[in-house]
Amino acid sequence: MTDTAKFALDGKEFEYPVMSGSVGPDVVDIRKLYAQTGAFTYDPGFTSTASCRSALTYIDGDEGVLLHRGYPIGELAEQSSFMEVAYLLLNGELPSADELQTFNTTITRHTMVHEQLAAFFRGFRRDAHPMAIMCGVVGALSAFYHDSTDIHDPVQRTIASHRLIAKIPTIAAMAHKYSVGQPFLYPDNSLSYTGNFLRMTFGVPAEPYEVNPAVERAMDRIFILHADHEQNASTSTVRLAGSSGANPFACIAAGIACLWGPAHGGANEAALNMLREIGTPERIPEFIARAKDKNDPFRLMGFGHRVYKNYDPRATVMQKTVREVFDALKVNDPLFETALRLEEIALSDDYFIEKKLFPNVDFYSGVILSAIGFPTEMFTVLFALARTVGWVAQWNEMITDPDQKIGRPRQLYTGPTQRSYVPVAER
Repeated sequence: MTDTAKFALDGKEFEYPVMSGSVGPDVVDIRKLYAQTGAFTYDPGFTSTASCRSALTYIDGDEGVLLHRGYPIGELAEQSSFMEVAYLLLNGELPSADELQTFNTTITRHTMVHEQLAAFFRGFRRDAHPMAIMCGVVGALSAFYHDSTDIHDPVQRTIASHRLIAKIPTIAAMAHKYSVGQPFLYPDNSLSYTGNFLRMTFGVPAEPYEVNPAVERAMDRIFILHADHEQNASTSTVRLAGSSGANPFACIAAGIACLWGPAHGGANEAALNMLREIGTPERIPEFIARAKDKNDPFRLMGFGHRVYKNYDPRATVMQKTVREVFDALKVNDPLFETALRLEEIALSDDYFIEKKLFPNVDFYSGVILSAIGFPTEMFTVLFALARTVGWVAQWNEMITDPDQKIGRPRQLYTGPTQRSYVPVAER
């Protein structure tokens, strides 16, 4: 017999079925709550509300677990590639060698963007934030690719998914090139997904660009670690936009807009800015003391996580990657010395251990991206590049979900009750 949850209101009792997933907390199915009771639930931020069924990503914040289609994030980041993870999220299983080769070829064939799109960039000021450009250009893709906007056609959905995953790195690199006044580089189909992005971002037409293997691997890991993260704000935005029947390009543009918010996609930039404020390792004790002072507004950015109440499983991989990148690029900068020393102190200080303020993925990724040469305004763009895979997978899952309905949250109204209009002359 299915478990039920009992709900009492105004002296009446109601029962609602309890649903269980393959792992994780049970959920109470309250879809009939309003019809039966005339009452809504109140859940600001939807932190206790399951908005959908999903078979993509599972997070256990208390245990520090992150699974993509059942595979631990650490194993994927260490042993897999971003293209393999993209295939996994889209299709549910890891690809065979032939399937991966076909998928790689398909994505590679879609990396170029319509030539007229280059003219679109010139409508922005040179000092425009790259995320502003990303919002506009990705949304504009629907004006160029009319043959993949019918969301009811599975073939068109697949083509749109491949196009988005393939073109996002090209658009991101173009946003960077535009901001620094350099010419756009066409994709090079002989390179990997990540290597191609690095070349389009840092290469110039005047000389050949050689991809650094350590940097390529580090970027691939960063992309894997940011590929999907369950029903976060931007993913929920993509699903909400998609629930109205909007085309996939518009939905991903909506996700990019949400990710731009500093509370969501800007954490690694905030962590790096904090390290710059600290300056040198000698000043760390001063800032540690400020972080412990309840009366001081200073907060250590890049430590702790809203979801992970234990160690961020993505940070374990990034901790190792920091050192690999530093060694490969022969980094010698007080900023990076400060980061490594702060990490060491935080992992051994009783205050941080007691409050579980461990370094998270944003602490490490900002440091790595800066060492590679990305300006801080590109950090969120890179996040969007990686997360596009998850957004696209979530969007496809939502479209085929028989329970899917247009998103329509309710509210607790606190404004005036009904009143009569008074003509302006009588007010």
